Amino acid sequence: MPLHLIKLSVGTDDVSDLAAWQADRRGQGPDGLPRHVTRMWPKRTDEVLDEGSIYWVIKGVILCRQRVIRFDELDRGDGIRRCAIVCEPDLKRVAATPKRAFQGWRYLKPEDAPRDLAPGREAEEPLPPALQAALAEIGVL
Repeated sequence: MPLHLIKLSVGTDDVSDLAAWQADRRGQGPDGLPRHVTRMWPKRTDEVLDEGSIYWVIKGVILCRQRVIRFDELDRGDGIRRCAIVCEPDLKRVAATPKRAFQGWRYLKPEDAPRDLAPGREAEEPLPPALQAALAEIGVL
């Protein structure tokens, strides 16, 4: 069973912002795939690489996910070993789920992961994040 990661997308207003950042060269690795660079290296990489995803928290709500392809070691010349979490470029929207702020990334068990939006709903215009959070908090989304 796959294990997932969860991460805050700091400075992002919505899913399209995250997609734009990842489409920019700064959000990609040399192979053109989106990646997130962190100092902490997951110890449970095999479980995450077994179809695991990274779930993105945007403005206090989990809104999308990407499948994790691999973990690359990154050296910026300062002697600090960093981990690049390399993902598929496709952002899959999920049911809006409130999530309190935390630092870094965390593991997310499959049973705690929000479900993907039903086919056909992914193309819908997303609600404003504050409204999504409010609806998710009362169990409507």
